[in-house]
Amino acid sequence: MEDSPDTAIPHDDDLEPFGRPLFKDPSVRHLRRVGVVDVGSNSVRLVVFDGAARSPAYFYNEKIMCALGAGLSETGRLNPEGRQRALAAIRRFQILAQGMEATPLTAVATAAVRDAEDGPDFVAEVERTTGLRVRVVSGEEEARLSAQGVLLGWPGSYGLVCDIGGSSMELAAIKGGDVGLRMTSPLGPLKLKEIKGGRKGRRAFIKDQVAAMAGEMGAQRDRLFLVGGSWRAIARIDMDRQGYPLHVLHEYRMTAKAVRATVDYIRQEDSNALRARCGISSARMDLVPLASEVLAEVVRVFRPRDIAVSSYGIREGMLYQQMPQQLRDRDPLIEACRFAESKDARLPGFGKTLYKFILPLFKSAKPDRLRIIKAACLLHDVTWRAHPDYRAEVCFDNATRANLGGLKHVERIFLGLALLHRYRNKREGTSFEELYDYLPEADRQQAEVVGKAMRFGAMLWPEEDAIPGEFRWFPKKKVLELRLSEAAWPLLGEVALARLKSLASSLGAEVDLKMQR
Repeated sequence: MEDSPDTAIPHDDDLEPFGRPLFKDPSVRHLRRVGVVDVGSNSVRLVVFDGAARSPAYFYNEKIMCALGAGLSETGRLNPEGRQRALAAIRRFQILAQGMEATPLTAVATAAVRDAEDGPDFVAEVERTTGLRVRVVSGEEEARLSAQGVLLGWPGSYGLVCDIGGSSMELAAIKGGDVGLRMTSPLGPLKLKEIKGGRKGRRAFIKDQVAAMAGEMGAQRDRLFLVGGSWRAIARIDMDRQGYPLHVLHEYRMTAKAVRATVDYIRQEDSNALRARCGISSARMDLVPLASEVLAEVVRVFRPRDIAVSSYGIREGMLYQQMPQQLRDRDPLIEACRFAESKDARLPGFGKTLYKFILPLFKSAKPDRLRIIKAACLLHDVTWRAHPDYRAEVCFDNATRANLGGLKHVERIFLGLALLHRYRNKREGTSFEELYDYLPEADRQQAEVVGKAMRFGAMLWPEEDAIPGEFRWFPKKKVLELRLSEAAWPLLGEVALARLKSLASSLGAEVDLKMQR
């Protein structure tokens, strides 16, 4: 049952920093366009969100490297050049947002602006020249928002969120969907540049700071979630070191051993060559070696079970803050797929029917696999506008690289392979073959069955909410039974029958056709 409207709207205290409700009804599927400006110590970014309410897409995303926090430890003031660059960027973002109908923008500023003696003057200048009000958040608030951003992508997660910016690093514990203890520290790479004593002095400073945080945070043996541009750059370098072919940073996993190897790799490799190979800006690459020293110490001290990179952070956390609990509880992957189906499929709503139709083929599948199969059914028809010769590859490319939350990399590949087989019997001969090996053979085979089942089921769609037949699967007998109503027999044309036989072949089964009476 849905909440009544008065319980769906957040209280006034929960509307900050937007100052207005973004989710007026927990049943909402669509998020009206929302623009956020994040004024960080190293960069200023505009993100405009749109799309599925529970899993918003990046309608627009632009970053300007400003280094507002450079030299702050020595002067106590914002970097003058960075300040001018930041003002110019915000002016540009205001104009862009107006054109995209994403106003009023919401702006937040973090460590550099809150620590600088001229931070209030900068905020006043931004409002005076652009009309944009900037909310300066505390370190603990920054940690909370970043942790909420992680929860947007991983509902109910347990672990430690580590968010690194230019001038600070925040930690926040998350457990069962709630944000717990949180801390801030001066471990941003711009601050580390100004530590006296060279590498030895810097390492001692990092060690002391991390030890102090560990003393406050306590034992953390769950997952470590990495938030921030410097962490993402390190993850991209880890991909380069290992020759990893799927360059999607969100949900990329690393081990403590991999982190240590990549820190050494960064130290040994030519930085210019590494930057060019990995597509990292020179301004970011200057900070990566310093950030890698921090990461190595965090991993050494906290000893996480595993490490996951999050593309979601403070900006997404602001959205999550306003979500009604009913919306938070939904699966971000399924919500994104439902939205895509409603927007792009020829028969919106048929994905649910198709899922019910093919479900008997997967009686022994675990819930985690069933949600991916359900996602595939919802997405099975969203690329129908692509040229028939390219639909299969477009499907695979979209699934593996799209802005979808709640997906491990291997799940992306499974989803992509299932959708590829929705349009193509054979998976050989594509440009994606190097990715197939990341799935066990049994999973590749199951993805093929999912795709071929959808390929056949899509031919029996005269109505949105009913397929005039049902599957029965007898794995021990290797018999695939299809029962069709008498009225539906004309749908079993030559092409449909060929697709049914192809599905049975992938199952190693015989087909048994029966008429429902």
